[in-house]
Amino acid sequence: MQEKYISISQLTRYIKFKFDTDENLKRVYLKGEISNFKAHTRGHYYFTLKDESSRINAVMFSSSVSRIKFQPEDGMKVLVTGRISVYEATGGYQIYVDEMIEDGVGNLYIQFEQLKKKLSAEGLFQEEHKRPIPKMPTRIGIVTASTGAAIRDILSTIRRRWPLTETILFPSLVQGASAAPNIVRQIEKAQEYDLDVLIVGRGGGSIEDMWCFNDESVARAIYHSHVPVISAVGHEIDFTIADFVADLRAPTPTGAAEMAVPSKKDILEYINQLHVRLDNSMENMILLFRKKLDAIQKSYILENPTSIYQMKEQKFDTLLDKLQMVMKEMTSKERLRLDHLLQSASYGITQNMKGQIHRFEKSMGRLEILNPLLTIGRGYSITKKDSKVISSISDIHEKDILEIELKDGAVETEVLKTCKKGRD
Repeated sequence: MQEKYISISQLTRYIKFKFDTDENLKRVYLKGEISNFKAHTRGHYYFTLKDESSRINAVMFSSSVSRIKFQPEDGMKVLVTGRISVYEATGGYQIYVDEMIEDGVGNLYIQFEQLKKKLSAEGLFQEEHKRPIPKMPTRIGIVTASTGAAIRDILSTIRRRWPLTETILFPSLVQGASAAPNIVRQIEKAQEYDLDVLIVGRGGGSIEDMWCFNDESVARAIYHSHVPVISAVGHEIDFTIADFVADLRAPTPTGAAEMAVPSKKDILEYINQLHVRLDNSMENMILLFRKKLDAIQKSYILENPTSIYQMKEQKFDTLLDKLQMVMKEMTSKERLRLDHLLQSASYGITQNMKGQIHRFEKSMGRLEILNPLLTIGRGYSITKKDSKVISSISDIHEKDILEIELKDGAVETEVLKTCKKGRD
């Protein structure tokens, strides 16, 4: 019985043989629109050729590619010549293109360019309307299909890079005739939430699959969104109207997630840099204050406080000498009167000088009291914590490290216990 059964490979080979030996399929002439175009790194072209109701996979090898005079792209209408055969790995039939010429631009491409020109003229694409994406968003909205690679890639990337961010999915159709109004409703619904950024997009596909993101209503919904929008439609080479009107365009859904949130690794490195800069800044400030303190301690006034009144005493002696010389030069006729005046002046001057000397001595006494070096010299000390002078027991806690400054040096000590006045 089993000899009646054949393998799939045998069946596929037989069908391929039928295709390859059919004279009608050895040389066919087709016209259609290019979709899903891909230029391989080896020089081959892979694409889909379609019309209003059907499509066929197409391959054009590099030997044939070198003969065409234009760059094929999605939406182009072309005339191709080639042979029909079966690709055994998948069992699907396809056309192997030998020649290709242009047959105008596809209708979808024309619609795309017309809408792009219209919205651009209205200013929807201008950079002045683009809003910045927050550096560290706390809540991100996502408008895409609830299943599929796009939502999985976005969520996994956000969790990996910045798990502190909350995500809210606004599930939407992203393909077909009902997709555009559905996307608009979800974008409008997202405005009711306290979002920092909104990702709108889907994974790659044909130009027809992604056409809902070229819809005018979707473009205007993105433009009027008060939440900054990142467009993430298709693959890196795909562009839609949504990409142009969004605040930021990402090449892929994964790229949108990377643009929306920071990397926790980068943030940690930045924090470490701040720590280093803070330590350096503190060391520089401490060094600066120490230099200032040293300069004050070595100042001439503190080292020679008596110099303040010595200069005044010398000036007083000079004035007194001048006064005595004037008095001696007075004529004898005026001597009695001058003697009387001299006595009065001498008494007044003496009293005034006594008052000035008294006030001066009081000032010097205050200055002596305020001299921190003399205070330390009398057996007192200055206690500091973190370079700040401690004036109250409430500023000190157990295990604190204190710096005690004495007349001839300083010591560091650890607080074992604190006691307030009136307590054991």
